[in-house]
Amino acid sequence: MRFTYRLLAAAAAVASFSAHAVTISGTTAGGPTWTRPVAGSPPVPPLSGLGIGVNYSVTPLFVGTSGSYVFQSTATVPVNWDNYTFLYQTSFSPLAPFTNVLIGNDDNLTIGLSGFTQALTAGTQYFFVTTGFAPGDAGAWRLEVTGPGNINFGLVPEPGTYALMGLGAAAVLLATRRRKPAQA
Repeated sequence: MRFTYRLLAAAAAVASFSAHAVTISGTTAGGPTWTRPVAGSPPVPPLSGLGIGVNYSVTPLFVGTSGSYVFQSTATVPVNWDNYTFLYQTSFSPLAPFTNVLIGNDDNLTIGLSGFTQALTAGTQYFFVTTGFAPGDAGAWRLEVTGPGNINFGLVPEPGTYALMGLGAAAVLLATRRRKPAQA
């Protein structure tokens, strides 16, 4: 019994240190346009003089565990189009490109690869923005995110949503208990 407990504790410890990785894809082709900032941590004014009217796409995400996450975006079609990436916390507005921006990167060693490592907080909403270096730099992309916890793409549910889910679960439990026949 004691050996089994130690084995389970060791397995849980290893699982908690294992990295989670998720890959998604999308495109900026035909997407909305904006004037992007210049790379930085965080980017600071002025806006880019070359990145005016550049297509972009926004991917909302949140993580299940606080820690350091690695973002690697690869431009796929056309091959190695000149991608550029940013990460925003809480909200993103293309009309206010310096509001809530955490980090931005142009190229990771070569054109067509863009990314960074950033500390993220569990339950906080983030927005990964994929864009191009200049007008005409647009296309399909693939994003891989690796970190200590689950990476969920989409919006963080509002607290009211959790409350409604809890009420629904309680109602189902209550209905199930009422249907059970009495035992003799």
